[in-house]
Amino acid sequence: MGPRLRGYWLMTWMGLVGNLMALPLIGLFAFRREELTGLGITNIALAFSLAWPAAIVGIVASAGLLAQRRWGVILSIVALSMALGGALPYGIVRLVLGPDAPTLGITAVLLGLVNVLALIYWCRPAHRRGGRL
Repeated sequence: MGPRLRGYWLMTWMGLVGNLMALPLIGLFAFRREELTGLGITNIALAFSLAWPAAIVGIVASAGLLAQRRWGVILSIVALSMALGGALPYGIVRLVLGPDAPTLGITAVLLGLVNVLALIYWCRPAHRRGGRL
C-alpha cells in the first residue's frame, strides 16, 4: 500500500505535522481579541465542535497511515471532510461579514481548497487495494 503509491509518505508526514501544528493554532485563532461578539462566539464554537476534533482525527489517521493500515485512509478521508465542512463555509462567511475578512477569510478558503486536493489524493482507488489490515 504505502511505498508503492507516489506521495504516500509525504502526504502522511505532512498530515501529521499539519494536524499537530493545527491544535495550538486553532486555539490561538478561536480565543483572539474578539470579545463575546457574534463572530467571537462562532470562533469558539467551531473550535470546540469541529476544528479540534478534525485535527485529532487527522492525527489518529496519520498514525494509522504510518502503520500502513487501510483504516488510516478512511480516517484521513473523514478528517479532511470534517475540516472541509468547516473551512469553506466559515471562510465565505468571514469574507462577507468579518471586519478582518482579507486575512482570516481568505486563509480559511485557501485551507479548504488544500483540503479538497488532499481529499482527492486519499480517495484514489489505489489506496483501497492491498496492504495490511
